[in-house]
Amino acid sequence: MNELSSFYTAEIEKYEHQLASVKKRLYASSMLRLAIFCIAIVVVYFVAPQAKLILIVLLVTVALFLFLVTRHSNLQYQSDLLKSLININKTEMKVLARNFHDLPEGNEFKDPTHYFSQDIDLFGRGSFYQYVNRTALKQGSEIFARLLKSNDVVAIEKKQEAVKELSQLHEWRQKFSAIATLAKTTTHTESIINWLENHKQFVPKVMKVLPYIFSVLSIGWFILYFMDFIPETVLIIWWAIGMGITGIYIKKIIFLAESASKVQSVFQQYNKLLVLIEKENFDSEILKSQKLNITSEKFKVSEVTERFSKLLYNLDKVGNMVYFIFGNGLFLRTISHCYQIEEWIQKYGSYTEKWFQAIAFFDAYNSMGNFAFNHPSYTFPKIQTEGSVLNSISTGHPLLNPEQSVLNDFKIDNEQFFIVTGANMAGKSTFLRTVSLEIVMANLGLPVCAKEVNYNPIKLITSMRTTDSLTDDESYFFSELKRLKFIVDEIQTDRYFIVLDEILKGTNSTDKAKGSRKFVERLVSSKSTGIIATHDLSLCEVADELPQVENHYFDAEIIDNELHFDYKFKEGVCQNMNASFLLKKMEIVD
Repeated sequence: MNELSSFYTAEIEKYEHQLASVKKRLYASSMLRLAIFCIAIVVVYFVAPQAKLILIVLLVTVALFLFLVTRHSNLQYQSDLLKSLININKTEMKVLARNFHDLPEGNEFKDPTHYFSQDIDLFGRGSFYQYVNRTALKQGSEIFARLLKSNDVVAIEKKQEAVKELSQLHEWRQKFSAIATLAKTTTHTESIINWLENHKQFVPKVMKVLPYIFSVLSIGWFILYFMDFIPETVLIIWWAIGMGITGIYIKKIIFLAESASKVQSVFQQYNKLLVLIEKENFDSEILKSQKLNITSEKFKVSEVTERFSKLLYNLDKVGNMVYFIFGNGLFLRTISHCYQIEEWIQKYGSYTEKWFQAIAFFDAYNSMGNFAFNHPSYTFPKIQTEGSVLNSISTGHPLLNPEQSVLNDFKIDNEQFFIVTGANMAGKSTFLRTVSLEIVMANLGLPVCAKEVNYNPIKLITSMRTTDSLTDDESYFFSELKRLKFIVDEIQTDRYFIVLDEILKGTNSTDKAKGSRKFVERLVSSKSTGIIATHDLSLCEVADELPQVENHYFDAEIIDNELHFDYKFKEGVCQNMNASFLLKKMEIVD
């Protein structure tokens, strides 16, 4: 922890030093632009009687000013990027201090019907998503949430290799995230893909060459004008012709420009992300496979997207009246840009979905690489195809403060069930969520909070937080029955690790005992594996008849009229319950 804190502190200091240097250059750039503007005014004042000289001064000033604006924009981007990097490292410092509750909660990804996400604090305030997620792109966060809920047990070792590799690419990860953070846009990539797929071309093919011919002629007219071979009226008429040609397509140009303004920043920022991916040589199979989605033998994707970004930016200048009047009246620039944009869409538009998905994938996997980097003491499970489903030494919950967390050893064989009893607040529910989250993390390829883990991959299904539904006029008991029916149906088609916290909570004790016993027998006969927590000690008798069932418990002791928990996972049946003691202790009953 101290080493990580020192690392992030050093990163912050490094980027703050670089930011101070860039701010000085930004100030100098602003002063230079102001000076040139003032000089231009003075020069115009002195050459005022001579129209041709004024025109030359204005053209030179505009050209120089545009160059300085571009240079200033680049410096501003450097400044913004450094600020983003500083914020990224400050965030990691806060999370190391267990202060992460201001990060995105992922509530939009909650699904009460999901296999396990509702029960193990996967989303919401204080959730695993909030703790781990560092995605900067909307599509990246969607992919990360999808990965968390995937319940996929395929190619776990390959996933581990990808996470390990990204965890070691600290500078690359942070730069990727910083650039992605600056891609501020309300336009979702799906909307961009739909726009590219559905755009209808309107610029005729003749516009591929006409703007260039028109521009050459415009320059020729200007030369003749300055040599006093033609009057100003010829230039005005020529300008009017250019504006007339542009006016034919003005409505469609404006519509295309509005669309371009929404997506230009996406392509500009995504281009920088593509460059990062292209330049990095990945070793793990998954990362190499994703990189292949943005590589081509025919063209370089980053160069193609950079050109498109520039075309969109140029089209966005339609709103600049000076550019629109002179650029189109004399050079037909907007029509030329529209033609080139449509040509790009026709040639490369179908590839963009694959490019966007690859970028979003790296954004999502960056979060997992960052998690592995921040938890060097965690263990990547050793994957096995037989033997115990989960054999974990010194296991803890990653969301608990490591200084306070009590670690437990846990081993469960294939097709085995544990019935866990225990006093209230003794740690049963936390333990269930610890094991559940360990399975989810292992399936994702993440390191888990344990000293050593052997794992035979298995899907997870839980029933721990069933609620009634007023909107569906559904009782608590019926909601629970639906959940149990869902579990029974699923285990007939696949191999699952089942985690249950009390069975049939919504019925009376006698009926509950009978029903719970029959359900446990059904689960055991299905050759599933899992854990069932209960307060019903009669359910523990199943272990006497079924060799696949073992009893375990969490204990509580009353010492000097105070309740003490050791949160240790033990073999056997709990004999010390504490409900009556707590009722008296809190003066609820006498």
